[in-house]
Amino acid sequence: MSVVLVTGPTAGIGKSIAYKFAERGYDLFLVARRIDRLKEIALDIEKKFNVNVEVLQSDLKNKNSPKEIYDYSRETKLDVEILVLNAGYQHNKTLHEVSLDDEEDCLRVLGLSVIMQTKLYLKDFIKRGGGKVLVVSSVAGFAPASPRYAVLYGPVKTFMNRFVEAINAAYNRENINATALCPGFTVTEFHSVSGTQKQMDKVPSFMKMSADDVAEAGINGLFKNKQIVIPGLVYKFLVNTLRFLPNGLVKFIGNKVAGGRYE
Repeated sequence: MSVVLVTGPTAGIGKSIAYKFAERGYDLFLVARRIDRLKEIALDIEKKFNVNVEVLQSDLKNKNSPKEIYDYSRETKLDVEILVLNAGYQHNKTLHEVSLDDEEDCLRVLGLSVIMQTKLYLKDFIKRGGGKVLVVSSVAGFAPASPRYAVLYGPVKTFMNRFVEAINAAYNRENINATALCPGFTVTEFHSVSGTQKQMDKVPSFMKMSADDVAEAGINGLFKNKQIVIPGLVYKFLVNTLRFLPNGLVKFIGNKVAGGRYE
């Protein structure tokens, strides 16, 4: 059976994606930092769905992590068909407050690791006759950058959306397709871990989505070879209208629905 590699599957969207692929009968290769939680989730998935789950502890802040993950899959003869590059976090600080090392770590997890992991598997995908890449991006990639915290988060997600576009332009002819999943506010531990839970609490309930709904939209879009998937009618409307609105108005609306993100 073909294998789905998922980074960051121990919580939130990544966890939901892992369970939904297992429900579809896929074997999994799960990669995360927290080995205890990783093993716990792997055992639960194997019991519930009768699929094989391989796990590897690896920290994507480490520049050698993508190669480590790839080499492990080769050594264990995992036929990886789908990459789900989901791991990520953000800094709840202004740009000048974040140290160079911390900023580099974050950029590596959000951006460089995604690129390097994809590059490593491209030749395998070509050899096997195709493959798929699901990059968990964000609606922030379409919105004005935040002046307060996570200043680089939106720009990096814009970069990831363009990276997906580049993969499709270069490799669709090889039956390799990439999808950027761009959720809005999603109820996960992401905000509490990043220190932005207070802002998240101010977001109206109609703007919040469940990790399961986001995961389902992403997987469905992936199999339909969609380049961009924006879960939820509210966010589809917002993204499609952002380009026509003055920046000042976008920020005003953002402050009302996004916990004062642009104050």
